[in-house]
Amino acid sequence: MENTISMKDMRHLNLFMNITKISTRFCFEYNNMIFFCVPKQSVSKAIGENGKNSRQLSQILNRKIKIIPVPNGAENAKQFIRAIVDPIEIKDVDASGDEFIIHAGSKNKAALIGREKRRLNEMRKIVRDFFGKEVRIV
Repeated sequence: MENTISMKDMRHLNLFMNITKISTRFCFEYNNMIFFCVPKQSVSKAIGENGKNSRQLSQILNRKIKIIPVPNGAENAKQFIRAIVDPIEIKDVDASGDEFIIHAGSKNKAALIGREKRRLNEMRKIVRDFFGKEVRIV
């Protein structure tokens, strides 16, 4: 990940570590939600018993929180992208060359792009930071 961490992200990461006792360097925003990426074996610990940690983070930050596993290279990109756009259903994610092509229906395509391409631009930034590739929605 070639991303520079902003002060806001640093505050989110410090709060996450204080509540969950898990250290991570991956935090980003998508669709008015804050995502924290932790190693796959630590996801359940980060969420907490009965979702206690994620509820506490959500109340403090006054935003929805999602905790997802960190992708291990491009082979986990499909699950990573599906986790980010959930609950929007996507048909498939293809990796071709230097871009990911997301296949979605017409209603889902509109939801993925968002008003004034806001969600598409957020997704492009996330995928560029994690994988160094571009995103196309068809």
